[in-house]
Amino acid sequence: MRETKFIQQNKDKWRAFDEALGQKGRDPEKLDDLFVQVTDDLSYARTFYPNRSVRVYLNGLAQRVFTALYRNRRSSAHRLVTFWTDELPQLVYEARREFRFSFLIFALAMLIGMVSSASEPEFLRVILGDSYVDMTLENIEAGDPMAVYKEKGAFEMSLGITINNLWVSFLTFVTGAFFTIGSIAVLVRNGIMLGAFQYFFIERDLFWESFLTVWIHGTLEISAIIIAGAAGITMGKGLVFPGTFNRMQAFQKSARRGIKVMVGIAPIIIMAGFIEGYLTRHTETPDIIRGLFILLCLAFVLLYFVWYPRIKARIGFNQPVRDTRLTPDAKLDLSFTKIRSAGELFTDLFVLYKRHFGTFLIGSVACAFLFIAFAFLPGNALPEDRFSFPPGIYLGLENMGQFFNNPAAPLIPFAHVLSFSFIGLLVFRKLGQEERSDYKSSPGIAFTNLMPPMGALTALLYTNDWYTIFLVVLFALVPAIWGYCSYREGRNSLSAFSKSLSLWSPNFSRVFSLSFTLLLIGLLFYSLVNTVLAWFFLDLVTWVVSLDQAGMDQLSVVLLAFLSVSLLYLVSAMLLLGGGLLYYTLLEIQEAPGLRQRIQEIGLQTRIRGLEKERR
Repeated sequence: MRETKFIQQNKDKWRAFDEALGQKGRDPEKLDDLFVQVTDDLSYARTFYPNRSVRVYLNGLAQRVFTALYRNRRSSAHRLVTFWTDELPQLVYEARREFRFSFLIFALAMLIGMVSSASEPEFLRVILGDSYVDMTLENIEAGDPMAVYKEKGAFEMSLGITINNLWVSFLTFVTGAFFTIGSIAVLVRNGIMLGAFQYFFIERDLFWESFLTVWIHGTLEISAIIIAGAAGITMGKGLVFPGTFNRMQAFQKSARRGIKVMVGIAPIIIMAGFIEGYLTRHTETPDIIRGLFILLCLAFVLLYFVWYPRIKARIGFNQPVRDTRLTPDAKLDLSFTKIRSAGELFTDLFVLYKRHFGTFLIGSVACAFLFIAFAFLPGNALPEDRFSFPPGIYLGLENMGQFFNNPAAPLIPFAHVLSFSFIGLLVFRKLGQEERSDYKSSPGIAFTNLMPPMGALTALLYTNDWYTIFLVVLFALVPAIWGYCSYREGRNSLSAFSKSLSLWSPNFSRVFSLSFTLLLIGLLFYSLVNTVLAWFFLDLVTWVVSLDQAGMDQLSVVLLAFLSVSLLYLVSAMLLLGGGLLYYTLLEIQEAPGLRQRIQEIGLQTRIRGLEKERR
């Protein structure tokens, strides 16, 4: 093509590009598209017009686009500010129907609780329990109805209440995965409890005292629960109304929005716990001060979550909420030479985990049999003397510690090391097949090299103390990155540890954020199958097995241990897969192998009308 014809065909497009670069409020996605088109034209010009002015012009235009895209990126601090000032209000406004619905459900449940308590005096004991009601009655007789808020130290009480409130809000949110029904059920339950509790004091002419005491912290706490319910309903809507996506893709998009809302209310929940631990106990504070404080908290909630999103919608948000683009599962083609954002990592992990779930499930069940053999065969102790399952909390997190640190079953750490190594080998092989790369180590050598990092993961869980959860949240992905570095690069454990340390230590915030997200998802998965699945599993066994009561009790312990550990290994497969995917992002950040390869390929290929042509 002659140079004049090339210029004639593309000059209008270049002029439009030039004008777009000079405009304010430029669209980043549009600029990204412009950059691709301009670099294609520049590549063509370099090939056929290397010494002409059109090449110089296109080179300058490409540099301007590159500068606009990469040198003027907003800082992470500015991104954090815009989350609170623009993105979260926009999410709240777009989910305003879900917020109204959540509030109405909770208010109606409170009314039901009050009416039920008025019509049936024993209703409160059914809802709150005899011990709590009797304790409150004793406090009323002693002249201090709100003494329950003074029993513990301020710090201890604040910490415990904050953890409990975070758990309740999290449970309200995650149960929305049951097509929104779970979130509605939790809202109804908490609303009925609050209504019955409030009527208990109204009936004894203590409404004003209870109101000024409870709602000092309750204004923020109850608001957070209602907002968490709205986030759960938002998440569940992706399953109920998938729109043009399939249900799994719609669920990913809605879940990501719900998680952002939950991140937004986390500071409110922490503040409510602080207020309940340090301020609520001071019931001697003048009523006017307590009343004004309640009004101040209520004003904050109404202003930020009701008024401000409406005002922002009228003025106009800075930019629309950008959902991660979803690729159909069958067409997913992962790029292992790019730096993935947290959303992209989560999306890729979700699709890969779903694609290979059958393999991971079979591996988890096989490893659970190995655990049962190590846990119950050595020694003569009965199963119920090795593991305990309180009624109604069969698969609860309260029981997890005994599966790692248990004097009655001293061999289980070795079972975990072998099981985690086997699951790691399964996960890493599947990830390697996705990358389509050859690896240096045989399966036997790879399994042996995985044992030290999986031993570190077992040791992390073996601590079984109050700080274990913090260690797990901070470092759960580190053994996964270490193990995958050993597997992919064919390194021994010591060399792989040194290499992985150089990757994750400068980018620990990425490791922490993905670890926290995956552990939340794992907690969701583990909690959703808690009691229902356990009851179904046990009932099924009783239908086909005929034993006396003592024999059934022993068999139940073995079966519950098997089920618990199977779920644990399924969650560990997700963590290991997340660590493997994160490895590529960390490697690209530190060593940029993909960028180096693309730089070497510059000029080797050009595009003519969308088709690649090799240079000779």
